[in-house]
Amino acid sequence: MAEPLMPEAPDRQYVITFSCPDRTGIVARISGFLSDAGGWITEAAYHTDSYTGWFFTRQVVRADSLPFEVDELRDRFASVASSLSDQAQWQVTDTGETKRIVVLVTKEGHCLHELLGRAASGELPARISAVIGNNDALRGMVEAHGLPFSYVPFPSAGADQAARDAAFDELAKQVDAHDPHAVVLARFMQIVPARLCEAWAGRAINIHHSFLPSFVGARPYHQAHARGVKLIGATCHYVTADLDAGPIIEQDVIRIDHGDLITDMVRLGRDAEKLVLARGLRWHLEDRVLVQGNKTMVFT
Repeated sequence: MAEPLMPEAPDRQYVITFSCPDRTGIVARISGFLSDAGGWITEAAYHTDSYTGWFFTRQVVRADSLPFEVDELRDRFASVASSLSDQAQWQVTDTGETKRIVVLVTKEGHCLHELLGRAASGELPARISAVIGNNDALRGMVEAHGLPFSYVPFPSAGADQAARDAAFDELAKQVDAHDPHAVVLARFMQIVPARLCEAWAGRAINIHHSFLPSFVGARPYHQAHARGVKLIGATCHYVTADLDAGPIIEQDVIRIDHGDLITDMVRLGRDAEKLVLARGLRWHLEDRVLVQGNKTMVFT
């Protein structure tokens, strides 16, 4: 007897993320609301932080199971959220709406190349709207993928602050023109000023070539080699005004030994960097990352 065919995954879903101070009845209230509306839940994840007393959840619902569109779902869910807590933080997103990414780069292309390849193959749930560089070195790679590349020159080290501010003003103007869901610093070798960290809060994502919080700042592989570490790694995190100290989305490590040179560590570390960035960015785009303070809950 032939096995019954499994139903195909729906093309369009609504993703609900919600957090508030924990209390009884939250799960029942949300699931009851969705059930009463006819919602078909395809994913559900929950977590309570025992230290802060906050509850977190991510719910995915088939769009074709509800008799209304996403805007009405937001309106109706707003009443549910307010009934549970006046401190509730939530959002409802529609996978049918294509998300946008702007990538910031300098000279190193391994992370950019990884993202371009995944976007071209449909592995990222978003499109890359533009790549902006403070160096022109990666233009050819970007344009070979049929994507626009913009060069925004930055003054050399030691230049006056006004010149740097003007460069960041131009960068922000170009980024904001795309209204991106993610601003990816793919080895963008500039320290983003606090005003842009605030404007892009929860959207700016950096890849740091170190297993943070160890070896922050520049030349982490040189620092790690001098320390004689046995593990090197990479960290994908949200960008904040505190350098390399934003909420961590994803990390990974690679084992090394005393025979590895700094060049070996850089080569191995690049493998970790591009994979960690790709995973972290995908989880962000899929609304799997909930942030509380400087900590994340990642529902993978």
